Amino acid sequence: MKIHEYQAKAILKNFGVEVPRGHLAETAADAKKFAAELGGTVVVKAQIHAGGRGKGGGIKIAKNADEAEAFAREMIGMNLVTHQTGPEGKEVRKVLIEERLDIEREFYLGIVLDRAQSQLVFMASTEGGVEIEKVASETPEKIIKEHIDLAVGLQPFQARKLAFGLGLKGEQVKNALKFFSALYKAFIESDCSMAEINPLVVTKDGNVLALDAKINFDDNALYRHKDFAELRDLHEEEPLEVEASKYGLNYIKLDGVVGCMVNGAGLAMATMDMIKIAGSEPANFLDVGGGASAETVENGFKILLSDKNVKAVLINIFGGIVRCDRVAKGVIEAASKIDIKVPVVVRLEGTNAEEAAKLLEESDLSFEVGRSFQEAAEKIVAAIT
Repeated sequence: MKIHEYQAKAILKNFGVEVPRGHLAETAADAKKFAAELGGTVVVKAQIHAGGRGKGGGIKIAKNADEAEAFAREMIGMNLVTHQTGPEGKEVRKVLIEERLDIEREFYLGIVLDRAQSQLVFMASTEGGVEIEKVASETPEKIIKEHIDLAVGLQPFQARKLAFGLGLKGEQVKNALKFFSALYKAFIESDCSMAEINPLVVTKDGNVLALDAKINFDDNALYRHKDFAELRDLHEEEPLEVEASKYGLNYIKLDGVVGCMVNGAGLAMATMDMIKIAGSEPANFLDVGGGASAETVENGFKILLSDKNVKAVLINIFGGIVRCDRVAKGVIEAASKIDIKVPVVVRLEGTNAEEAAKLLEESDLSFEVGRSFQEAAEKIVAAIT
């Protein structure tokens, strides 16, 4: 689960991570009031779930409270487009008003899971404030990595290696060690899947703060953090993905024209590959899970067909836990209740697959049956070309 910058900073602050003073404003009037409270120059930051806000006009420095009010009025309600939002952009509904710092240097700091090493990795770079992917691609030697053994956690010598690797000295090192330790504690105890501080800044008086902060939570651990539920912002999520989650379905929106109803992430990947090989592009994939009932399929159909880009639907389900003939009955029952105006190809493989194919072929519905994976993909592409 993703959260906003202001929410991430509030969590990090509770663990002792230094962040600038700031307030969340949902109106221009509030922005003016908070800017006046902070005194002097402030930074007005649009709150959306995407990076690159500064380049899109979503981060501005205001010299006084009146200017902060003007910037907030300009931002709230705007459609902010960045390289991470896509051309459709995201609506800004609130802004963060923060004190401006007297910055000496900017760095990058992040914690993610290194799946190859099965360990967390602390990454730091002197190239703060820019896209870390670009640094990794063009100058990977500028990224310092420290892998963390979860059995013992972040060790003091590792924190010192990071600090010295960034070229910090004296009081800066002391403050950086506190910062790294607090960030690691926040990451572990909040069950994060990613924490990114970009930029991490050192002020001219030696303080170390998170000028920006991004945190993602591990969805599988959210049951341990009931209080995090209120941090979810449905406005920032794809509406059809939100709708699918109400029924316990996993739905991912893509850019093609073929809707994919599958069971299992691996089969979803293979299905999308086969559609591309056959000459088209997937519009989405919807994972109905291991027990695809008539109700599940019906809800899945409604969600898939809500996407106006969908020109055809491919159902590709492996009957391992659930029998194929039962899935076929569910598909027929669900389809009979919905006005489906696009071609549908069904490929069911596994237990009672042949019985399932006969049920579909003998039904009154105009489904096509794919007897093999390749045949199903070719049929669905042919139906829309």
